[in-house]
Amino acid sequence: MGRRVVVTGLGIVSPNGIGINEFHQNLVELKSGITHHEILNKKGFSCQVAGTPKIEQQHLDDYFTPLEQRGLTANGLIYGGIAGQEAWLDAGLTFNEDTDYDSGIVFGTGILGVDKLKEAFDKIDAKNVRRLGSQSVVQTMASGISAFLAQKIGCGNQVTTNSSACATGTEALLLGFERIQSGKAKRMLVGSTSDSGPYIWGGFEALRILPHRYNDRPEEASRPFSAEASGFVPSSGSGAMVLEDYESAMKRGANIYAKVLGGHVNSGGQRQGGTMTAPN
Repeated sequence: MGRRVVVTGLGIVSPNGIGINEFHQNLVELKSGITHHEILNKKGFSCQVAGTPKIEQQHLDDYFTPLEQRGLTANGLIYGGIAGQEAWLDAGLTFNEDTDYDSGIVFGTGILGVDKLKEAFDKIDAKNVRRLGSQSVVQTMASGISAFLAQKIGCGNQVTTNSSACATGTEALLLGFERIQSGKAKRMLVGSTSDSGPYIWGGFEALRILPHRYNDRPEEASRPFSAEASGFVPSSGSGAMVLEDYESAMKRGANIYAKVLGGHVNSGGQRQGGTMTAPN
């Protein structure tokens, strides 16, 4: 059966709440994070509603040093950086001065730092390549989020980024679960993050799978499983969990949210008549 795995930490950055306490309270009070985005109107989108986390300067100061904030425009890195660190601290763990070889990270994303990439392209085209800054690489490579969190926390076990479209976060959880279950790690920070903005959502607008009838009433746009659903609302944010070996969690008296009993991954939705947007 392998080692038992439990959840000991949670972190969240969402359009309707930053941090697990605010997020939970807003869920209880049925507060929507979907709003009208004027930038989508200016860019000619038919769907002009979306969900974007409201990051304040205090959030940045709590989780990023002044140096890390310099030129920081990759919002996916911001979301994941906050959620990942919150989950780690929520688990009662500390950042390590020495490398912790029992702890690792699997933190997924589809693409990272689109706004930073545009900024970089503009500077390169203007022959200002030397003005890109030292943080441009970590903000634009997909694995930058895992690398950033590993550097902050001090993880020496497996540190990687996965990418499997809408299944990315779930897959990250299962990859971390399997690593602990097999005895290769004691703790794994798992999660996923997504950039926000028109450069991310434009492709979905082109596919005509975003709702366009709710621009004047954005809180009604998200209608999953409804017969009246007309597409998904573009949104962004990050969620994170700390998975831990049960014996390790008990030894240090950690709060246990849940046990992970198992999971499975398969594919094939685009075969036998299925497509990317309508799997079999």
